[in-house]
Amino acid sequence: MSDYLTEGGSAASPVGLVETQYAEFEVLPLDSGLQLAPLEIAYETYGSLNADRSNAILLLHALSGDAHAAGYHEGDDRPGWWDIMVGPGKAFDTDRYFLICSNVIGGCRGTTGPASLDPKTGQHYGMRFPVVTVPDMVRAQKMLVDRLGIPRLLAVAGGSMGGMQALEWVTAYPEMVDSCISIATTHRHSPQQIAFNEVGRQAILRDPNWCGGDYYDRTAPDAGLAIARMIGHITYLSDGSMHEKFGRRLRDKEVYGFDFTMDFEVESYLKHQGEVFTQRFDANTYLYITKALDYFDLANGHGTLVEAFRELPAETRFLVIAFSSDWLYPPYQSKEIVRAIKGNGLDCTYLEIRSDFGHDAFLLEAQQQTHLITHFLEVTAHRRGVGG
Repeated sequence: MSDYLTEGGSAASPVGLVETQYAEFEVLPLDSGLQLAPLEIAYETYGSLNADRSNAILLLHALSGDAHAAGYHEGDDRPGWWDIMVGPGKAFDTDRYFLICSNVIGGCRGTTGPASLDPKTGQHYGMRFPVVTVPDMVRAQKMLVDRLGIPRLLAVAGGSMGGMQALEWVTAYPEMVDSCISIATTHRHSPQQIAFNEVGRQAILRDPNWCGGDYYDRTAPDAGLAIARMIGHITYLSDGSMHEKFGRRLRDKEVYGFDFTMDFEVESYLKHQGEVFTQRFDANTYLYITKALDYFDLANGHGTLVEAFRELPAETRFLVIAFSSDWLYPPYQSKEIVRAIKGNGLDCTYLEIRSDFGHDAFLLEAQQQTHLITHFLEVTAHRRGVGG
């Protein structure tokens, strides 16, 4: 996920000021066979829960996102990562729905992760933190939803890694989910997608300051993390958007420097993105979350992708959105998901939105997404008899 939305912020967010909340749990069983104990989950909520608790929607963030989906924290000059989509009258209308967003386990923005202190040792977990998976992330979210006293979700929704979590939610807990909104995502990583993640991990692992993951009381491996971010950021853009944004424009010069300083605007931009990222993200978290993405395969335990959707209630609804210039999670991967859903006779709406923004379009293309999501949620709420 890019920093497009956080570089300048917006003049104001109708959501207003929000606070991150925290929920503590004794233990979380993991796919690895290990347990995470104890566990703290950072989350935020927007809007109000109705009387019968039927209007709750769970928002799921991408790799570099967090629980802060909308509004401002006290003193911030930038809104949450999906502020263009969350708020009164927006796609996820806070006048009608109760929105929940939590930071994933393994994260570094309030939820227990490798940067957290291990209560058994008093030291940062580092690489002693257990490897987690997308199903583990969803299992933790279910614990939070249960804690909030919500028996059923009107929808689960997210883009990129958030879309993977949404798909995992609806197949793991079909009795708890009315609908699923999956945007710019995949049901499993291709070899190319795994390869990009591995290059990013190697940039961190080979940074001399990584120190086997025990760098928290010393110099952090910022160089490696910045390179990993630069690599990832390239995949979030499209060839067209890079041409439009940068072209081959030179930076602060009229001719080539004939050295290895930055000549081009795009070089400066990527360097800036890498540096900014190191100020808000943890290198070990990058390792853990990208590995969780590479492990994800919705067909695991089901046999085939079609069978993964086999046990869903017939009334479960899906909205799948892809973007024409997204080459990180290209439209063909969304179409594979759609075919598997429809192969079970389930209600599924699919749209490929024409956009030059690449993978980042799910953070930027508000108009068409808002139209689609607003109508989809209205129909779902009507069919479920959800009141205000």
